[in-house]
Amino acid sequence: MLVAAIDIAGLAVAFPVGVGLALVLGVITTYLATHQGNVHMLALGVAAIVIAIILDGLAYRRLAAGGQKTPAKGIVISVAAGLLMGWFYSFVAQAMGTIDPDTRALTPGRLSPYTAIVLFSAGLLLSNFIWNSIMMVKPFSGPPVAFADYFTKGNIRLHLIGILGGMIWNLGMAFSIIASTKAGAALAYGLGQGATMIGAFWGVFIWKEFKDAPPGTNKFLAAMFAFYLLGLAILVASKL
Repeated sequence: MLVAAIDIAGLAVAFPVGVGLALVLGVITTYLATHQGNVHMLALGVAAIVIAIILDGLAYRRLAAGGQKTPAKGIVISVAAGLLMGWFYSFVAQAMGTIDPDTRALTPGRLSPYTAIVLFSAGLLLSNFIWNSIMMVKPFSGPPVAFADYFTKGNIRLHLIGILGGMIWNLGMAFSIIASTKAGAALAYGLGQGATMIGAFWGVFIWKEFKDAPPGTNKFLAAMFAFYLLGLAILVASKL
C-alpha cells in the first residue's frame, strides 16, 4: 500500500505521512506490549513527529492549491498503510525473549532476534503471494496486471533493483530487531523509522516533487524536517 501511495502522491508526501504514522503508532503499541523505555521522553518524541506529519500535510495542501495534482487518494492510502505498519513490530517484540546475563539462556518458549527475523521474513514472502495478487487484480491506480507481466514487461535490471531494495530493507529490519534487545523495542522501532527522513529528502531534493509549489511552501518543509529530526533526537535521548 505504501508503494502505491508513493506512486500516487509522491515520495515526499506518502513516506512522511505513512511511515511517520506507523512510527507513532508503532512506538505506542510496542511500549504498551513491552513497557521498555522512558515513557515521557518517548511521548515527547512521538509528539514532535506528529507535528512533522501535520506540517507535511500542510505542505501538500499548498502543492495542490498551486495547481499541481496530488490525488487525495494517495494521502488516504498513506494513512491506511501507516495504520497497518504501526502494529507489526509489537507482535515481533512480544515473540522475542531476553537473554539472562548470568546463564546466557534465552527465555523459554521465546524467539531470539535472529530466529525472529527469519520467521518474519518468511511471513513477508508467503503473505506477498496473497496481498500482491489482490493488488494486481484490483490496483489502486492503473489497469490490472497479470503474473506474466513480470516476465514480459520487466527485465533483469529492474528485478535486481527490486531484490536489492528488499535486501537493504530487511537488513535494516534485522539491525532494528537486534538493537531492540539493548535499546528497548519501542525506541528501536522509532529510530528505525528515521528512514522517513531519507525518503522525504529524496522526494524534495532529488525528485523535486515540490518544485512547482507556491512560495512559502519551503517553510513548511523545513519545519517538517526540523520537527522530525527533533523527534528522533528526543527518542535517542530517552535512552541516555
